[in-house]
Amino acid sequence: MERLKIGYAPTRRGGFSTEAAIRYKNIVRECILQVDADFVDLEGINEQGLLMDEESAAKTIARFRKENVDAVFFAHCNFGTEFAEARVAKELGKPVLLWAPQDEMPDPVLARTRDAQCGLFAAGKIFRRMNVPFTYLTSCTTTDPKFEDGMQMFLAVTRVVKSFRGLKILQIAPRPQAFWSVMCNEGELLEQFGIEVVTLTLSELVARFKKLLASGSPELDEAAETIRYYRMLPSASETTVRRLAALKCAIRQFCAQYGCSAVALQCWNAFQDEFRIMPCFTNGLLTAEGIPVACETDIHGTISAILMQSAVNSTAFFADMTIRHPVNPNAELLWHCGNFPATLAKDADRAVVSNDVLMPSHCPGIGQFELKHGDVTICRFDGDHGAYSLFLGEGRAIPGPATHGTYVWVEVENLNRWEYRLVTGPYIHHCSVGYGHVSHVLYEACKYIPGLLPDPQNPTREEILTRLIDGSSHA
Repeated sequence: MERLKIGYAPTRRGGFSTEAAIRYKNIVRECILQVDADFVDLEGINEQGLLMDEESAAKTIARFRKENVDAVFFAHCNFGTEFAEARVAKELGKPVLLWAPQDEMPDPVLARTRDAQCGLFAAGKIFRRMNVPFTYLTSCTTTDPKFEDGMQMFLAVTRVVKSFRGLKILQIAPRPQAFWSVMCNEGELLEQFGIEVVTLTLSELVARFKKLLASGSPELDEAAETIRYYRMLPSASETTVRRLAALKCAIRQFCAQYGCSAVALQCWNAFQDEFRIMPCFTNGLLTAEGIPVACETDIHGTISAILMQSAVNSTAFFADMTIRHPVNPNAELLWHCGNFPATLAKDADRAVVSNDVLMPSHCPGIGQFELKHGDVTICRFDGDHGAYSLFLGEGRAIPGPATHGTYVWVEVENLNRWEYRLVTGPYIHHCSVGYGHVSHVLYEACKYIPGLLPDPQNPTREEILTRLIDGSSHA
């Protein structure tokens, strides 16, 4: 994913040691330079390179706007200047991280040099008064694991927020008629969240597909070579490979043309009549390349996929929650026809491109494999009647009975609770899944998305807050 750019705004207040503030400004800067992001500091805006008054606030805003930073990190190098911080944060409207290096023990004779933690209390109050959402990192030393952990968590939150704002989704064809559950209000998504749905007819995709199929372009050859890496059943001929490759290239081209970062695709049943393949394996290839594809024209599912992909900073997958485990009361089968990215397969060498057994035509083009095991996070963006929420839950992918298509069994803490929440809504059976435990990241990101309410199951809200406060990240 694109490298983030973070505005570093160390702050001080007069009346405390200027020398100590500058020293800590430099200590913190050296630490954050080790983080996988680009930082824009305040050197040159004044002699000290510190945010401390109205003038420096105006210069900070100008610099961060010019550099187009994705977020702002306020470090209290002494007490800090809360009104300047709040003004910068309010003007920029970006995610904010608020933190102070832990204070030294006070000298029994001399005045305290920093009082950095005290300044955090003041800053938090003014941020609230000015309706500025912010993320708080517990005051600690720069060598404390909490510091690095908190920075990484904030970067993940920033990725989620950045990917959500200004999101454009390529919708290919209308939803399958029978799937009322994936209905969405695209006008409402635009009004509330700025999410744009770009509609593409099946005929437009067919035309581009045929052109690519006939072209023999290097792009098509490269896509075909990727597909050939995986095992082919006899029914999955070279013709199938070329068709899957042409479909992948066509969708990718349209995404580039319209500036879309994700896709919602009508995968059946008119699709099979036009292309004579299933798009499932192609969907997985695109998802693995950072363009998540949701099946059955599920726009909300696509949004879920973007959020999850950004939270884990890696490939996520789109799945159905389908049936309970035959003996484990808290395990569920996460399945879909054959769209999971083969890069996530338990054994990539055993991934198979096959025919779909559910479609009457038995069209080729689905994946057949089990996903790898390990910790997972599951989310679902959904809503109705103008209200939107984000289902959040964590579990572990475990061994289980084999089935066709792409699948993995996931064990959670209390499946009955999940079932109740999913049935009572506003959710459906579609979800997005990523490896790692990142519920706290998505929960915190909702703070910066007005109108989106986090809805955690396990961990609970209280457990997520503990994770955020203690700096215990499992991303």
